[in-house]
Parts: sequence; C-alpha cells; structure tokens
Amino acid sequence: QVQLVESGGGLAQPGGSLRLSCLASGSIGRINAMGWYRQAPGKERELVAKIATGSSPDYADFAKGRFTISRDNAKNTVDLQMNNLNPEDTAVYYCYGDLLVIETGLARYEYWGQGTQVTVSS
Repeated sequence: QVQLVESGGGLAQPGGSLRLSCLASGSIGRINAMGWYRQAPGKERELVAKIATGSSPDYADFAKGRFTISRDNAKNTVDLQMNNLNPEDTAVYYCYGDLLVIETGLARYEYWGQGTQVTVSS
C-alpha cells in the first residue's frame, strides 16, 4: 500500500512562516500529482496548491504570492513553504497524492495524509 506522512506545521504568529513536508512511500509506480489541501473548522476542504508531474504548480488565489510548493520526484516528497501567514490560514493541512499503485497493476488512486494543524495567532 501507500502512505503519505506529513511533518511540519504548528503555531506561527501573523506575518510568520511555516514549512510543511510530505513523504509518499510504499507501492508507488508513478506519481501523477502531489499537493496540499486544507480544512478550517466549519468549512469544506479546499485546494492550497498542487503540482502535476511535468506541469507548473497550481495555486489557490489566497496562496499566490505567499505560498510556494515544490516537489522532489526522486524522493517522492512535496513541500509547502508558507510565508506572511495570517489567522485565516489556520486549518488542518492535508497532503494529497494522485498515484499509480504497483501492487494493484498500476491502478490509479488518490491518497491523503493524516493532516497537520497550522495555527496562526498572536
């Protein structure tokens, strides 16, 4: 099977920065895309940023100019550098992967990490 394990997150002050990392491991044949979503209390899960293999990053409007997503294809990792954070960025951030899984004959699956809390408060 496949696992997505996140690290980073925590507490930041308004205007501060945090970096999230995610490692995909297991029976991975190919990664079509990796990215980050978030869910604030009482709200639906929303896209933050994602990178499809061979494509440019795709950012939500609120993330443009503040957040930077990067992938290391050799290590199967995706990072999210978040700068100039504000309280509205407080949410659980989830790593996302669109993968082809070897043990299923390269069937396509979507996977989610367990989520990491980001809190922006003074």
